[in-house]
Amino acid sequence: MIKHKVLIVDDQNGIRILLMEVFSSEGYETFQAANGRIALDIVKSQVPDLVLLDMKIPGMDGLEILKHIKQMNPEIKVIMMTAYGELDMIKEATDLGALMHFTKPFDIDEMRMAVNMQLRTNAM
Repeated sequence: MIKHKVLIVDDQNGIRILLMEVFSSEGYETFQAANGRIALDIVKSQVPDLVLLDMKIPGMDGLEILKHIKQMNPEIKVIMMTAYGELDMIKEATDLGALMHFTKPFDIDEMRMAVNMQLRTNAM
């Protein structure tokens, strides 16, 4: 069986480690990036099935990264994470192709269910 690939993009190391552990234990191949440049390199080389993308990243913000990901491969699913209730940014992210968003601190079980739903429905 093909392992789905999940890329976690967040400037907070603790969140990346937590999400990597959760999704590795779910059987996914996981990658992590602390900034947009690394994230886009991984998108190019690994072609993840799903990206968990933080809105607020120093340098290239989440919306900019999302635009690049969708230009590179519109098939990649993206779920946004945000620590703020920036409704305008969330709406823009949705317009750009993000499937949904989670507000930090998020419920890890809800995120796990959302990712599983996105990737497993794809596998059928």
